[in-house]
Amino acid sequence: MTADASDIGLGPGEEFDLIRRVAARLGPSARGLGDDCATVPWPGGVLVLSSDMSIEGVHFQREWLQPVEIGWRAAAAAMSDLAAAGAQPIGVLASLGVPRNEGGLTEDIMAGVGEACAAVGAVVLGGDLSRADAITIDVCAVGSADDPVGRGGARPGDSLWLTGQLGGARAALTMWQRHREPEAGARSAFARPEPRVGAGRWLAAHGARAMIDVSDGLAGDVGHIAARSGVRAIVSLDLLPLGPGVDEAAALVGQHPAVFAAAGGEDYQLLVAMPGDFPAAAANTFRAEHELALTEIGRIEQGAGVELLLDGVPQRVAGYDHFG
Repeated sequence: MTADASDIGLGPGEEFDLIRRVAARLGPSARGLGDDCATVPWPGGVLVLSSDMSIEGVHFQREWLQPVEIGWRAAAAAMSDLAAAGAQPIGVLASLGVPRNEGGLTEDIMAGVGEACAAVGAVVLGGDLSRADAITIDVCAVGSADDPVGRGGARPGDSLWLTGQLGGARAALTMWQRHREPEAGARSAFARPEPRVGAGRWLAAHGARAMIDVSDGLAGDVGHIAARSGVRAIVSLDLLPLGPGVDEAAALVGQHPAVFAAAGGEDYQLLVAMPGDFPAAAANTFRAEHELALTEIGRIEQGAGVELLLDGVPQRVAGYDHFG
């Protein structure tokens, strides 16, 4: 495809409007924008690449995390995009900036990057180091797949499924912002998210039509599948599996727990459109093999846009927008 602003296939939001303008400015010098990953044909398969940036004061506060967790989290976020393509990570390139006279951070942060890679069978391939006013880490993840899954294959009649639970990372963030300590499960969801690599490969092998990792919030990310696929997505928020700490944190901000979870980002679970005849027995097999929930939360219809329902009532829920 070309990188024309009209066909990039992203949902609404200021951040994504900016991406559309960048795509239009790049014109024919860009290719294949609009998915979680870039793909490059390669002998024996397809090379799959993605990058993700983590900046102190934007994505985390230093007092919330250990340096090793900062590195883990940054690498996991980048490799989560590979998981959403059904790819197997090969390795990462990590570029790290740290403040002057804090060079000791470098080893610990990079140790976390290495630990996250080792957890999914990948390695650190290289990177770059620089001085910066705040901790800044940019990770380029490299993987491979026979037939990568994008965001654009969902069809009317498909069902929407979600791995794991939502809202734990936002629950931790909410507690920290109120100078409280989150419960252990919520803290772990934020500090040590797991890229669902095995789950993504399994879903790809069992007919996944479209897939995205939930990094900017379910409410926003489902819109990218709908826009890229040219369909309408219907999600029943009542069906969302809620992460640890969600009930308490949602009460603090005065939201229904399901709405709170749908708006939260950085859960790094997989949202996938499967054929409508995907059997419950296969979902049970997935759960047994991966020790991970797989929950049907909605459907794909003809049309455009997204409808989020709670007790059958449409809800207005926005995902995270860096520029909103």
